[in-house]
Amino acid sequence: MHGIFRLRHVIATIALALAPTPAFAIDEALLPRNLSPWGMFLSADIIVKTVMVGLAIASLVTWTVWLAKTVELRRKGSLALQRTRALEGNMTLAEASVRASDARDAVAQLIQSCAKEAELSGGILDDGLQERVALRLERVEAAVSRQIARGTGVLATIGAIAPFVGLFGTVWGIMNSFIGISESHTTSLAVVAPGIAEALLATALGLVAAIPAVVIYNHLVRGIANYRALLGDASAQLMLLVSRQRDHREFRLARAAE
Repeated sequence: MHGIFRLRHVIATIALALAPTPAFAIDEALLPRNLSPWGMFLSADIIVKTVMVGLAIASLVTWTVWLAKTVELRRKGSLALQRTRALEGNMTLAEASVRASDARDAVAQLIQSCAKEAELSGGILDDGLQERVALRLERVEAAVSRQIARGTGVLATIGAIAPFVGLFGTVWGIMNSFIGISESHTTSLAVVAPGIAEALLATALGLVAAIPAVVIYNHLVRGIANYRALLGDASAQLMLLVSRQRDHREFRLARAAE
């Protein structure tokens, strides 16, 4: 009887040794040591690394543009509002021109352009002068608007293409995962997991670069629209100044005050 039990034990041991390993078993030796974002970046191949670096640079550009344009809009908007309020007072075109003679801000350019056209017209105020002044002011507004909007196009581009760049990194990482499965002839998660993790990291970086770019772009567009509205108010005030000086004699005196 003792021999029978011993024989059964030997047979069970041999069967256990010959049994196939479950497909979900993970060889701990194959697992990556570092699954942090930095570790996954270091273990990624050159293509995925390039995608991640590009997305990081795009994110840096986004925040740089936001900081620069926010400071610029606040500074120029405050100065434009100050000069526009000054035009609302009892001021002639000649006085406004003298005050803005040494300045290069947007409203100062509007004032100088208006005064230049009045000077070229020989001091004659009529409907033709008002039309020419309106045309000059429109051109200055367009030039200043293009200048203040510089850099925002980069944000629109980043917001549009960053998700697709991240998706490219994802596809490339998953493709490498399947290549690793084929070469290792195993379906172990230790082979599949690192490539998938790298792919998902590329997707995450794409979203991190794209979402702030879109939000900041919309914010700057609203700020630029407000700034353009201030320029429109300044142009309207200048047109009112020209209209008030329709009296030829009054304009002559204003020119003499220069």
